[in-house]
Amino acid sequence: MIGGTNACANADGRTVTTTADGTFATTVPVAAPPKPCPCVVHVATVTGEPAAADAPLGVQGHPEAPLPPQRDGERLSALEARLEGSSGLLTWFGAPPRRRLVVTVANLGPVPARDPVFRLGTSRGVLAPSWEEHRWRGTVAAGGKERVSLDVELAAGAYGDYLVSLGYGDEVLVEQPWDVSRPWGVTVFWVLLCVVVPLAVFRAGMAVVDRVRPRPAAPAGTATTEEAGPGLPWFRPGTVPPENDGAPGAGAPGAPS
Repeated sequence: MIGGTNACANADGRTVTTTADGTFATTVPVAAPPKPCPCVVHVATVTGEPAAADAPLGVQGHPEAPLPPQRDGERLSALEARLEGSSGLLTWFGAPPRRRLVVTVANLGPVPARDPVFRLGTSRGVLAPSWEEHRWRGTVAAGGKERVSLDVELAAGAYGDYLVSLGYGDEVLVEQPWDVSRPWGVTVFWVLLCVVVPLAVFRAGMAVVDRVRPRPAAPAGTATTEEAGPGLPWFRPGTVPPENDGAPGAGAPGAPS
C-alpha cells in the first residue's frame, strides 16, 4: 500500500466467501515489496454494502513503514462531463458568460468521499488555468458514483476559446472546451455612439453660431416693421396704388365728375 494506494501485488489477490458470522480464512502469497512501504493485507467487499479493512503485514527481510490513516483514501475519477446553459441577451451586451459544469464522478477508493473540495479552473489559449476551490455538499460512496454540478463564470466581456478544467487533489479529472461568442451588442453600441455624439455636437454648434452671428443692417430710409406700425400695408415694388390728391370730394382718377 505505497502511499496508501492498492497498487502493489493486486495479481496475487484471492476471492473468498464469508461465513454466516462474517468471518473467512484463506491463504495468500506474499509478494516482495519494491521499496520500504506500509505493507498490509487489504480486504474489500465485492457485492453488498461497500466495506474495506486493512491488516498490517511484516515481510521478513524488507524494511517496513507505518500504515497511513485512511482519511484520504478516496480516489475520484470523472466518467462523463458536459457544459449546460446558453448565452442570454445580456451576454450579447457584455454581461459575464455563465455555464454549469455537470460531471459524473466515481469513487474508486476504499473509503467514501464526504463533502469533497474540487478545483475549478478556466484558461484561454496557452495560459495556465486560474483555479478556484468549490466544495460539493454530499458523499460519494466507495465504489459508487454521483452527479456533481458546479457553476462556471467568466469575466464581463470575455469571448473566444476557453477551457474549463475540474481537478481534485493534484489530478485534473476533466477538461471541457467552451466557445464564447463575441458580445456584438457592445460593438453596435460604440458604433452608434461614434455617430450620434458628433452629430449632436454639430447641431448644438450650429445653433450657437446662428444665435451669435450679427444680423445684416437695414438700408437707409427704410422703416422696419416696428417703426412703420402694425396698420401700414406692405406692397411689392411696382404694385403701389396711385395716391389721391387729398382734396375733398375728389374722386378716384378716371372717375366721371
